[in-house]
Amino acid sequence: MTRLRDLGLSVGQLPPGPRNAITDVAGVRVGMTTLIDGEGPLVVGKGPVRTGVTVIVPHDGIGESPVFAGTHTLNGNGEMTGLEWVREAGQLTTAIGITNTHSVGIVRDALVYADMAHRDARGSYWSLPVVAETYDGGLNDINGMHVTAAHVHEALADATDGAVAEGNVGGGTGMVCHEFKGGTGTASRVVHGWHVGAIVQANYGDRERLTIDGVPVGRELSRAMIPSAWDDEEAIARRGAGSIIVVLATDAPLLPHQLQRLAQRAGLGIARMGGSGAHSSGDIFLAFSTANTDALHSYKADSASDPFAVTMLPDAAMSDLFWGAIESTEEAICNALVAAETMVGRDGVTAHALPHDALVDVMTKYGRGPS
Repeated sequence: MTRLRDLGLSVGQLPPGPRNAITDVAGVRVGMTTLIDGEGPLVVGKGPVRTGVTVIVPHDGIGESPVFAGTHTLNGNGEMTGLEWVREAGQLTTAIGITNTHSVGIVRDALVYADMAHRDARGSYWSLPVVAETYDGGLNDINGMHVTAAHVHEALADATDGAVAEGNVGGGTGMVCHEFKGGTGTASRVVHGWHVGAIVQANYGDRERLTIDGVPVGRELSRAMIPSAWDDEEAIARRGAGSIIVVLATDAPLLPHQLQRLAQRAGLGIARMGGSGAHSSGDIFLAFSTANTDALHSYKADSASDPFAVTMLPDAAMSDLFWGAIESTEEAICNALVAAETMVGRDGVTAHALPHDALVDVMTKYGRGPS
C-alpha cells in the first residue's frame, strides 16, 4: 500500500502521529471486511460485488463507557444513524460503522447484536448505533445486499490499533473520488501533544476541481489523459455527485460543543481538496474524544443525581486543534486516492487509480514536489 508521504509529498504544516492514522489516538481500533467478487454485466443479487464495511471502535469498553461526541452535516443527501442522540446527549455509545448506502440497516442491526452479546439484553438494554454510508452502485451490485451481519462481526473481531488499510478496502471498496478510484483513507496530526486523527470514506468530487496542497491536479490530469469512471452517457450525470464520511478522533479533553466545532472543520479539509458539499452529496462528520472516559463510566455507576468532574480544554485552545482536523481530513483523502488501485466494476465500469508518477510530476511542476 502506497501513501502520499511514500511519494515524498505532504499537505499541511502540523506533524503527523507515528502511524499517521486515526489509531494514533490511544485506544481507537479500526477493522474492515472487503468484498470483491465476480465481473461482467450486472446481475442483481449475484454481482459483480465491490463493497464492504469499516468499523471504528472508540475504545474497548465503549458499550459501558460512552465518549463525548459532536457532529456536523455539510450537505445532507446521505445517512449517519444515531445522530439525534449524539446531538441531544453529546455522547457516543457504540462502535461506528461505514458501508454502502443500501447496507446501513444490516450493519446497524449487527452492531446492536454485537452490543447485546456483552450486556444483559433481558432488561432495559438499548442501543442506537452510528452507521454511515456512501453510494457504491456505480461499481457494485448495491441492490444485491451482499454485506451481511457476519461481515460486520468479522470487521469487529479484526479491529486493530495498528496501521489502517487504505484505498479499495472496507466500506470504501467500491468508491470513486474526483473521478479517480477513491475509498478509505486515514491520517493524523499532533497538536501541542494532543492527537487528532481522521478516517474518511471518500466518494465525491469533480475531476477538474481536485486540488492537492494548492496544486490543480485535476486540471493537469484531465479526463483526456486518464479516463473518468463516469465517461459514458448514462454515467456522466454522476460527475461531481457522491458523498464523503469523516470520523475524527482526539485524545484532547473536549466537551460536546467543542467536538461539534471540531467536526465542522472536516468540511474545510474537503474544501481544500476541491469538494463543495454538492446538492447530491452526503457530507456528514462525527468527532469524538477519548478523554473523560473514566469520569463518564463512574457516573453510570454512581447515583444519577450526584455531580461528577470532567476536564476540558479552554475554547481559546481550539484554533490549533481545528487545523489538526483540517489537515488530517485533507491528507486522509489524499491517502485514499494514492492507495487506491484501478478497479473494474459492474458492466465494465472502470475507476482508474490516480497515477503516482504523474502526480509527482504535476506537484513538482508547481513547486510542491518531493522534498
